[in-house]
Amino acid sequence: MAKKILIVDDSLYMRTIIKDALTGAGFEIVGLAGNGETAIDMAIDLQPDVITLDNILPDMLGLDVLNVLKAEGIDSKVVMISAVGQESVISEGIKRGANNYIVKPFTTDQLVEAINKAILS
Repeated sequence: MAKKILIVDDSLYMRTIIKDALTGAGFEIVGLAGNGETAIDMAIDLQPDVITLDNILPDMLGLDVLNVLKAEGIDSKVVMISAVGQESVISEGIKRGANNYIVKPFTTDQLVEAINKAILS
């Protein structure tokens, strides 16, 4: 059965790129969110297997979304996808519960590999 994925990014263009890449790789996209609050609500409602999470959202940081997901007991795997590639931010994301972290721009192969690694982690 296809893994269910929630895509969180403030850019419609980036949500579309990620959605097309993951749909093509056989994943089921169950939701698209453009901000942290919507992402949290959708994660609670949909219980996706994986969440792709941008770090810079209009209403909060992806790092803060991670804290809320953990507090809510959401056990979805999280792959952070961000243009912010500083080691300190990446390690903070992992510390707060992200299973993987990829930096924009990325290839479809890098994205699919990151999702698959997160699922297995």
